[in-house]
Amino acid sequence: MIQLPAHLEEHTVFRTLFTAYPDALIVADAQGIILMANPTAATLLGYTVKELVGLGIDALVPDAVRPRHAAYREAYSHHPQPRPMGTHMELAARRRDGSEVMVEIALSPLQSLGLPLVVAAIRSIGSYPRVKQALQRAQYAEHLAQLGRLAVDSRDPKILIEQVPRIAVEALHAEIAVIYLLEADHLSFRVAGGINPLPGEPVGGRVPNRADTPPGYVVRQGRPVNIAKPLEDAGPALPASFFEQGFTSGLWMPLSDRGRTIGTLAVRSRRENAFGDDEVRFVESLSNLLAASLQRAATEDALNHAQRLESVGQLTGGIAHDFNNLLTVIQGNLQVLDELPAVAKDPHAQQLVQAATRASRRGAELTSKLLAFSRRQVLQPQAVDLSQMLVSLADMLRRTLDQRVHIEVHLGPDCPAVLADPGQLESALLNIAINARDAMPDGGKLSFRAQIADELPEQVRRELEDAQAPADHFVSISLSDTGAGMTEEVQERAFEPFFTTKQLGRGTGLGLSTVYGFVRQSKGGVLLDSAPGLGTTLTLFIPRHHRAGSDEAEPEVDSRPIPDGLRVLLVEDDPEVRSVAETFLQGLGCRVTAAANAEQALSTLTPDLEVDLLLTDIALGSGMRGTELAKQAQARRPEMAVLLMSGFSSELLDADRDSPADWALLPKPYTREELARAISLAVSAVGGH
Repeated sequence: MIQLPAHLEEHTVFRTLFTAYPDALIVADAQGIILMANPTAATLLGYTVKELVGLGIDALVPDAVRPRHAAYREAYSHHPQPRPMGTHMELAARRRDGSEVMVEIALSPLQSLGLPLVVAAIRSIGSYPRVKQALQRAQYAEHLAQLGRLAVDSRDPKILIEQVPRIAVEALHAEIAVIYLLEADHLSFRVAGGINPLPGEPVGGRVPNRADTPPGYVVRQGRPVNIAKPLEDAGPALPASFFEQGFTSGLWMPLSDRGRTIGTLAVRSRRENAFGDDEVRFVESLSNLLAASLQRAATEDALNHAQRLESVGQLTGGIAHDFNNLLTVIQGNLQVLDELPAVAKDPHAQQLVQAATRASRRGAELTSKLLAFSRRQVLQPQAVDLSQMLVSLADMLRRTLDQRVHIEVHLGPDCPAVLADPGQLESALLNIAINARDAMPDGGKLSFRAQIADELPEQVRRELEDAQAPADHFVSISLSDTGAGMTEEVQERAFEPFFTTKQLGRGTGLGLSTVYGFVRQSKGGVLLDSAPGLGTTLTLFIPRHHRAGSDEAEPEVDSRPIPDGLRVLLVEDDPEVRSVAETFLQGLGCRVTAAANAEQALSTLTPDLEVDLLLTDIALGSGMRGTELAKQAQARRPEMAVLLMSGFSSELLDADRDSPADWALLPKPYTREELARAISLAVSAVGGH
């Protein structure tokens, strides 16, 4: 047996050991009254040592388990033995202020020494580094689970933009959390949401997208920046702005959408080394949830917008079809009226007829724009030299626009030709330029830029027929102005027909809608980028022209004069349109047999009836369509020419795609001269008279 030095007494050693022991020690009697407690116990439980002595042990038991605790203590007094507690179950001790602390407890009876006492060794499991880490990870997981449920239940990303900074500050015990979203022009970030944002960066404010600003730096790095780690791990030298306002630690996490960085989530703390690997993973998960919510919202908005435009397009296309029939009657009768001897001799009557004719032409132009928006116009795509077109258009605009509007043209190296209808493309560019002029009443700069597309924005790619097409299969044609710009609400409706922000009488609201329809029908896409006070950029993505074999155009069929006495079978279900067409044909020297529908036309087409040309509308009421009539009629008379007409250009498009090459097409409304040219081409194509 080891002997203590003479100057040391045994009870002194044990009292010193009891006092200095790192775990909380409490000695209680059989009634549960505390007789002794060491300073560690007092610190853990929030009492002084004197306050603990004489206190019932039940005061340290949480209210929820106190009724059961008396039974446990009673059972233990009958079978006292060393016993660990809390290793396989959660135990909590109640502190003086009512809070609870997770603990492990080891009980040791002293009955073997003749003392009816029990020693309780209490240890806070929160003091274990691994346990603290596990608890922290569990808290992070709970926060993410709550946010995930919110992301699923809510269709509004604004809710997540509000909640993510709050969760970041709460979970990481940080002072600041801010969400920066990249603007469409990529020139600045919008402070979308945050807790305690920095002075000068209020929610809704703007931060420049430059390398010397934290969000700009992070976007260029494309990966997290954590200044709690050694600075050399963060990449190139960090801008001074990372260390402003006295923050010691900072974590900036990129927000990514399909591989593109669209913003950043920033968290700052005044504590040193506040963000370890677990914290980085937690903030990364927050960022991923937020980015996924933003992506879903953007996709749904784009889909709803496209569906709305498609519905409006179907409506306007139907209106244009009916309106074209009306215009055919109006223009035809006006032309006949203009040639009457009584009108020709009356100057006033001529003025009236000419005014009505001009009005009907404007109506025809209006329906043409409606058909362009609804993507039902007839296009004739061919290779278009953008260099020549843009330079020519810019020269024309310099002569006609306000001299205070400075016009620039920038062409990328080796900018290829595009495949588009040249007239419609030029009209689209002119529409955009006029809108730009109207947005700069005091002058400004209008820039044309054309180059091979280096990327296709996701919004554009969703509109393409081939969503997987490489970007370099398209040429981007951008028109930028330095005008007033558009709000988000205006941008949402910019492509809708008849929507305009101009004063009454200053515009029809069809300019951008026709641009949209033309580009979509040309198998391309449109991107609108604007902000109030920052101008507008509208970019057309047009398929480039790929040369296949010879670039020489096919020779045109030579038209010949209409032979006198040409025998025409006219089929038109609208009696007034039929009357106008019959008058035109007779005026051209044709002999006409008219029918109101396909069935009547086929019954008329007997072996005794000689017919050189079938002139039929495509839509013939509820019966057989004109295209089917033409097939059956030409099967009976192979030498007969066919000319189809329609006020609905989609019908002409379908006929152009599915019909024989020698069938000619005539859009309504038409003049007598246009009808004559179409008949001449139709007859010449089949080697007629």
